Amino acid sequence: MSSPSKRREMDLMKLMMSDYKVEMINDGMQEFYVEFHGPKDSPYHGGVWRIRVELPDAYPYKSPSIGFVNKIYHPNVDEMSGSVCLDVINQTWSPMFDLVNVFEVFLPQLLLYPNPSDPLNGEAAALMMRDRNAYDQRVKEYCEKYAKPEDAGAAPEEKSSDEELSEDDYPSSDDDEVAGKVDP
Repeated sequence: MSSPSKRREMDLMKLMMSDYKVEMINDGMQEFYVEFHGPKDSPYHGGVWRIRVELPDAYPYKSPSIGFVNKIYHPNVDEMSGSVCLDVINQTWSPMFDLVNVFEVFLPQLLLYPNPSDPLNGEAAALMMRDRNAYDQRVKEYCEKYAKPEDAGAAPEEKSSDEELSEDDYPSSDDDEVAGKVDP
C-alpha cells in the first residue's frame, strides 16, 4: 500500500462492504458516521448508535478519532461529548488495524468489558463497581431512551439537548408553507 490516502479509501470501502451503514459528512473521506449495534450478551444489545469517525491525515499510521453521537451510559465514554476512552484506539493503534476492526472488535469489546478503573464517566464507573445490576438497568434505560434505530439516524444538529422542542413548542405562524423540508 503506497499512500495513506489509498489506504483510507480501501479501509472505508471495506467498512461499507461489511454491511455497516456509513454516511459521509463532507466530500472528503476523512469524516463520516457509522451505525453501530450493541453487542449480543450485553446490556447494550438492541441499542443502535451513530458513531462519528474522523480519520487524521496520517491514517493509518495515526488512529482514527471515534465518538458516540447519541448518548450511551458507559464508564469509558464521556456522557456529554461522546468521546471514547479506548486504549487500543487512542494509544496502541497500529497500521495493521483497519476500520472494520474498530466496529467488529474494539467497540464491542469496550461495551462487553467496561473498565471502571479508568473512567470518563465517573458516575457510571461508581455505579458499576457498587451495584452491577443497577448499572445494567441504567444502561438498558439509556438504550431505550437514546439508542433506538431512529436515534442513530438523526443528524447531531437535530439532537442538541435533552430538552428538545417538539413542533408544538414552536410559536405558530399564519403561513402554512414550510421554508424547506429536512431529509429523513
